[in-house]
Amino acid sequence: MNRSAHMDTFTRDRLPREEQWPDFLFTLPELRYPERLNCVAELLDRWLEKGWGHRPCLRSLTATWTYAETAAQVNRIANVLVRDLGMVPGNRVLMRSPNTPVFVAAYLAVMKAGGVVVATMPLLRAGELAVAIERSKATLALCDARLMDALVESRPTAPTLQRIVAFGAPDAELDRLAAKASAEFAACDTASDDVCLLGFTSGTTGGPKATMHFHRDVLAIADSYGTHVLQACADDVFVGSPPLAFTFGLGGLVIFPLHVGASSLLLEKAPPDELLAAFRAHKPTVVFTAPTAYKAILGKLQLGDTSSLRICVSAGETLPASTFDAWKAATGITMMDGIGATEMLHIFIGSPAAEARAGATGRVVPGYEARVVDDAGRDVPSGTPGHLAVRGPTGCRYLDDARQTNYVRNGWNYPGDTYVRDADGYFWFKARSDDMIVSSGYNIAGPEVELALLSHPSVAECGVVGLPDPERGAVVAAFVVVRPAVSADAALVATLQEHVKATIAPYKYPRIVRFVAELPKTASGKLRRNVLRESNS
Repeated sequence: MNRSAHMDTFTRDRLPREEQWPDFLFTLPELRYPERLNCVAELLDRWLEKGWGHRPCLRSLTATWTYAETAAQVNRIANVLVRDLGMVPGNRVLMRSPNTPVFVAAYLAVMKAGGVVVATMPLLRAGELAVAIERSKATLALCDARLMDALVESRPTAPTLQRIVAFGAPDAELDRLAAKASAEFAACDTASDDVCLLGFTSGTTGGPKATMHFHRDVLAIADSYGTHVLQACADDVFVGSPPLAFTFGLGGLVIFPLHVGASSLLLEKAPPDELLAAFRAHKPTVVFTAPTAYKAILGKLQLGDTSSLRICVSAGETLPASTFDAWKAATGITMMDGIGATEMLHIFIGSPAAEARAGATGRVVPGYEARVVDDAGRDVPSGTPGHLAVRGPTGCRYLDDARQTNYVRNGWNYPGDTYVRDADGYFWFKARSDDMIVSSGYNIAGPEVELALLSHPSVAECGVVGLPDPERGAVVAAFVVVRPAVSADAALVATLQEHVKATIAPYKYPRIVRFVAELPKTASGKLRRNVLRESNS
């Protein structure tokens, strides 16, 4: 490892032992980074050096900041962090905010000054925030003034947190201090392998884990997926729904646009209706959101709504072929599916639009390698389901967590997905490995049953898990949210069961169908199947 700039060595001291790390690959020339590197200098300052300070960088529904204005605000906040708040390189700074330009500026300022961002979802409650504070030992928090209550409430159970500084309002402390600070700040001389970000996993299995990412990792996802798959340009305007605390959102709405000198429209709330309104009013060209949002927007599209779009990225959950096809038919745009992980920072399998295939996640992203293997780690033949294993320029390093060896084995990251790889090198998702239901000797992928149910017009959302059964070992159980005005009765149970039998192999049909008002989800919107299993076993 390189000489660290961190005076506070907490994160470096809590990295896994290097023999527990995955193998890191830097096969592309652009992935060979120098020993000294600050990612913010590359994402922001170099555009000023190029004379692009006048170009738009961060947008909201009411304002636009140029690259020069964004850099000045980042520098002012970095000066406040160092001179007024006493932050030193290596300190962890908890952040809590919806997607706004000032949140991005504060986020970048922490990393530019050598700190470590601990970004948290806006919907987290006090107890969940306390876990993030305790795990990261954050002493300082920067919080949107509108979201202070839960963070203040967390303090009795988060004793390391010494100071909470509000931002995003005229009288907020950070805004007042920044207004008086210098707009000049030299980026901290960080090492390329200094930690700059702690990303917490969604906690779909077990408690959340803190993943550690280096300055070089931030650039690596842009130099791999961004350059070779996304292929955006400086004139693009990005928009999307994921929170910036979700690394899918961080990449799609900050790292990728700034890496090419483009701009990002930041929406504080982005349900499908507001995302569609942004299409109409602000004419973005690149959108990042989940399949459920695309599906919801499809039913409300009017002529010209997507005329500005040229790149549509889907991730966060499985993209059904039906949604892929319907979006193409309605808009003429081929959606780009992808799989990423908080541990990997962003997407590592996903193809450019010209190579995308309906129902397939895609091919491996240049700079990464991926395999489908059996329980012993041996490659399985094409067309055979197995465990997905991947490695590349990014990879899993948990903060002081024994589960490191569950995720990394023999140099490969195991994201926990069951996949099939075809003869053309395309990867086809089957299930999360812990979502495979074994019933009477049959392996049944829960997400496959979900897709069959979702193809019925009465179903708005559903979750499928295996529940214990004395005769079959497990049975397929579906938890279904019906559409408005649909009668959730015994007749619909029978209808949905027959629909599944007619759509996929009959033995996969849900023997149990329960109607629910809503499904348990993580803060990033992922279905928590473990909650369905545990609460119904």
